[in-house]
Amino acid sequence: MKLSEELAWRGFIAEHTLEQPSDLDKGPRNFYWGTDPSADSLHIGHLAALMMCACFVRHGYTPFYLVGGATGQIGDPKENEERDLKSLEEIEHNKQKLAEQIIRVTHSPAGTKVLDNNDWFNDIKFLPFLREIGKTFSMTQLLDRQFVQHRIGEGGSGISYAEFSYTLIQGYDFLHLFRTHHIDLQLCGADQYGNCASGIHLIKRLENAKADVYSCPLIIDKVTGRKFGKSEGNAVWLDAEKTSVFDFYQFWLNQSDDALADYFKYFTFITPEELEQILATHRANPSARSGQKQLASAVTRIVHGESSASEAERLTDLLFSDHDLANLDAADQQLLAKHFPTASVGTSLVDALATTGLASSKGEARKLIAGNAISLNGAKTTTDQTISTPTLIKKGKNKFAFVH
Repeated sequence: MKLSEELAWRGFIAEHTLEQPSDLDKGPRNFYWGTDPSADSLHIGHLAALMMCACFVRHGYTPFYLVGGATGQIGDPKENEERDLKSLEEIEHNKQKLAEQIIRVTHSPAGTKVLDNNDWFNDIKFLPFLREIGKTFSMTQLLDRQFVQHRIGEGGSGISYAEFSYTLIQGYDFLHLFRTHHIDLQLCGADQYGNCASGIHLIKRLENAKADVYSCPLIIDKVTGRKFGKSEGNAVWLDAEKTSVFDFYQFWLNQSDDALADYFKYFTFITPEELEQILATHRANPSARSGQKQLASAVTRIVHGESSASEAERLTDLLFSDHDLANLDAADQQLLAKHFPTASVGTSLVDALATTGLASSKGEARKLIAGNAISLNGAKTTTDQTISTPTLIKKGKNKFAFVH
């Protein structure tokens, strides 16, 4: 497929400034995609945009990624309230973590640049910025933006001058990158399209040149009907410290049949021919959930690597198949201890639940036990007891700890 055809097939097409998407097939260009370091990990809402970037990379486009150390000091405006400002130390930490994830997930070539807009904003003076950039925007144009209207309208929380200025700062990023790296294409999620358009405006006004923005739609959780993201309370993180590899794998494994085709297109490198075969096999025996297993395996490999994905597959087999959990070999015990919180043999069940975080307190632990919510090596228990051998504790359907 040509690039425009692949983007359409995968569903990576929303608003754009191209005359037609096939313009992308005329030849490789330099592009950039950016994010602010508002957390120390990206989540699967970002993952779709990164997979779109990977499409461009596979078709010969040169990627540049921006982690906004400057814009991160202000915060992308939210619809309903001001963002809490983060410390400079936290921003720096987050920036380094995000850069590693971006390069790994997009499979970008060695030497791909991860930029920081603080590198150029540190040298910009306020009055020159107002003269060059501020004079090119009308207040009418800025006040018409939807998020501004929402914040300043009746019942709105108001908006600070700092957040109001965010779109000018992001627009200047595009102008700067156009001037210094010959980047004339910005990729983004649909929710960022307005901010990105500010860069096009500046490039046209100050450089008398054309640049483009291409956006992908916000991906909706098929179960909740909401977008994926930390503000929605349903974030699935790309960092294993925030969402474990096991939980990440389980998220994809638990998707509905209706979500399979779209999620394969959004979140994997699958081809149309491969997808057709996977779906045909799945439809022939839906109860085997072969489609979900292949989806979980593919996405986990992209985000966490081959070894971690293999471990998640083995853990899933151990926990949800007919295994004798009381007599696992040393390798499987070591795997459980690596991926789940642990307690020491000789502790009581109540203490183990509290120590591993399966219960917030010993009191809650006792309630869970009495409520028939706890299993030991696959067998329900309603009494506290000393755990004297390696034992897998299960709370509810899919929360685990290991005593060894």
